[in-house]
Order: sequence, then C-alpha cells, then structure tokens
Amino acid sequence: MLIAAGCSSDSGDSGSGSGGDKAAGAGATVSASASAAPTVQAAAYKSLPESCKVLSSKTLKSLVPEAAKAGKKGTSEAGTRGSCSWSSLDNNGVKGSQFRWLNVSLLRFESDTSRGTGEAQAQKYYEQQIQDAQSVAGAKNTKSQSVSGTGDAATLVRYDLKKKEGAFKQQTVVTRVENVVVTVDYNGAGLAGDKAPSVDGLTKLAEQAAKEAVTSVSAANGEGGKSPAPSESASGSKAPSKEPSKAPSKSASPSASKSASPSKSAAKTS
Repeated sequence: MLIAAGCSSDSGDSGSGSGGDKAAGAGATVSASASAAPTVQAAAYKSLPESCKVLSSKTLKSLVPEAAKAGKKGTSEAGTRGSCSWSSLDNNGVKGSQFRWLNVSLLRFESDTSRGTGEAQAQKYYEQQIQDAQSVAGAKNTKSQSVSGTGDAATLVRYDLKKKEGAFKQQTVVTRVENVVVTVDYNGAGLAGDKAPSVDGLTKLAEQAAKEAVTSVSAANGEGGKSPAPSESASGSKAPSKEPSKAPSKSASPSASKSASPSKSAAKTS
C-alpha cells in the first residue's frame, strides 16, 4: 500500500510539470508573435497647409500679377492632398497680352506596413512626377536640372509647348520634403502678338514658389514635427486627380484667362 501511494504521488507531480511546460511554451509563442508583428517608421509630417495659402501675396503678385486674390481650389483631402491654381491675363490691347498660369499641388504619404515608409512612397511618387513632366506630348526643348536648397530633393523640368493660342513656356518644379511631394507648375505665353516671356525669368519665379511652398509645409507641422516611433498604419495616400487645364481663348479677353496645359503632373494636355 505504501508503494502504491508513492507511485500515485509521483504520477501527480509528473502531470503537473507537463502542464506547466505547456503553459510556458504557449506564453513564449504569444510573446514571440507579438514581437514579430510588422512595424514601419512613422511618417515625419502629419499635416498639410491649406493649398491656396502656401504662397504669400507678394509671391503671387510676382508670378500671376493679374490673378484674383483667391486661387481656384482643386480636389483636396484634409491633411492628405490638395491643389490650388491661379491664372493671370495682362491685356495690353493692340500690343497683345501676357498670360501666366500657376498650379501648386501637395501630396502627403502615410507610413504603411505593406507599402513602406511615407518617405519611401513620397520618393517613388517624386520620381514618377519628374518622368511625367519629361514626357508631355508635343513638348519641345525639354531640359531637366536639380534645384538646390529646396526640400530633400527637387528637380526642375522645362519645355516649350506650341498651342493654337501661342507658344507656352512651361516650368515644373517637383520637390520632396520628408513624406510630402510638392509640384509647382508654372507657364507663360505672349498672346495676340506680344513677345514670349523670358524662360530664365519664369524659371526663377517657379523655383521661388517651390521653396516657399516647402517652407509652408514645414511650418504647418511645427518645429520637431518628426515622429521617430514606429507605426502600424494600414492606409496609404492616393495621388491627386489629373484634371485637364484649359488654355486662354483666342481673343485673350480677361474672362477667358483659364489655365494653359501644364505638365502631366498637374493636368493632361488638350
């Protein structure tokens, strides 16, 4: 009887040990699974400035002197994307007219476990915007060059585009700052016999607008806007729609001062 009791006691201890091992193993599995969950670096910038307020009144006066004070707001999504355009027609009567069109678009990317960091997504979109600007149908004398002192990366693409209204000089500046891409489309033309604007002059103004837009993006996120903590966000940003812009009418009247076709980054050519 004593021997039987001893065997029974040993059997109970053995069962208890086996159950403890199983519980410990399950706990280790859960812990390992949690630590292996995919994470991605959080996006640096969490917001965007209002698209029609990224440029100062002084800058707008230089680029589109005859434009209305309020720009035309394009398709927008708070904190994710936005665009705004301005058109200017300086009618000099029998001497002809000077036309200018400006569009600024902003697109912010959120970090995503399946798509990668917001910065990596922005870089990919930045490169695509440049390619689009370089491959506009009918463009002549296309040239590209890097732009210094503007965001983390910036490229200028410029070309000539002949339309029935006149010869347009297009400037597209694409900039990436952290996880945000800013695209500035700016073009000008001399209509009804007026001379074509200076390409270098237009380039300088377009680069100025891009730098100011980047500053506005940084300011909208405040000082130290970077967030190094990892994120598990599951949503990415969609690219802004590419709506076609219209060229001014042959008469070059003020009421017809609509936008001339910019690069594919902002609109398709007609």
